[in-house]
Amino acid sequence: MSIIIKPIITEKITKESEISNRFGFVVDRRANKIQIKNAIEAAYGVNIVAINTMNVRPDRSTKYTKSGLISGKTAAYKKAIVQVQEGETIDFYNNI
Repeated sequence: MSIIIKPIITEKITKESEISNRFGFVVDRRANKIQIKNAIEAAYGVNIVAINTMNVRPDRSTKYTKSGLISGKTAAYKKAIVQVQEGETIDFYNNI
């Protein structure tokens, strides 16, 4: 089971990483905070101070088209915001 699915790179998370050393990840929905902490520490070699997790609900949408009413929704996922120790950082762009 792969715990870390992908990092979140948005303007809000980038600002948080610069100001307070907090980084965002999309993680497996069944993973708990201890598993997330161990996976991130092993993958990036940093010490984690705090973890906040949240389940993001799916967004539902309805479109009116010529062929009729079309309903859809996005996928639900779990997001983890981790705070690393002062002086450490995670570099997402080192493999580019």
